[in-house]
Formats: sequence, structure tokens, C-alpha cells
Amino acid sequence: QVQLVESGGGLVQTGGSLRLSCAASGSTFSSYTMGWFRQAPGKEREFVAAINRSGVNTYYADSVKGRFTISRDNAKNTVYLQMDSLKPEDTAVYYCAATESLLRIRVLSAYTYWGPGTQVTVSS
Repeated sequence: QVQLVESGGGLVQTGGSLRLSCAASGSTFSSYTMGWFRQAPGKEREFVAAINRSGVNTYYADSVKGRFTISRDNAKNTVYLQMDSLKPEDTAVYYCAATESLLRIRVLSAYTYWGPGTQVTVSS
């Protein structure tokens, strides 16, 4: 089992940047593919980005490609989401998630463990 806690959310203006962190505990962090998802008010939770166990391979939703960067530090049991050129439509609660699966990593149901989320608000 792994416990996840996100941090780094907040209020930022359009065009600004934020860096989210997700600290993991309780199990071997490097055993998990890690993902970031987000959920805006009234909308379903959606895939944002994922990173494989070693950190070599990364995957992004088209809506954030070129603006967001996912990375991980297995020595610190932490995964990051660097968000640049933020837009009002990026406003959402951002969730960190972990899966032992190597497949379907863009799919919400593939993830077993979830953090409580952190709010990101981008003002226009």
C-alpha cells in the first residue's frame, strides 16, 4: 500500500506557473507508475500526465502538452507536476495517483491509490 499527499496548489494569474508535489509513503515508490489527474467543478476527473517507474517515459494529455512537465525523484519518494503558461481552464482539483499497472496509464480506473487533491485556481 502507498499513501499519497499533494501540495503546491494555489491561486495564480493567467500565464503564471505552479509546481505541484506528491509525497508518497508506505511502500516502494519506485514500484509504481505515477499519474496526475484533475477534476473541474461539474466535470469528470480527467488524465493530465503520467510517468513510468524509472522516470524515463512520460505521457501527457493533449490539453497540457508543452505546458506541463511531470517528473519524479525516487530517492525522495516524490512526483512533481510543473505547470507553466497556466490558463483559466486549468482550474481544478489536482490529484496524484499510483498504479502497479504498466498499461492503460491514461485511464482513471487503472490507478489504485489516490491522494486527497490540491486546488489550483487560475484567474483571468
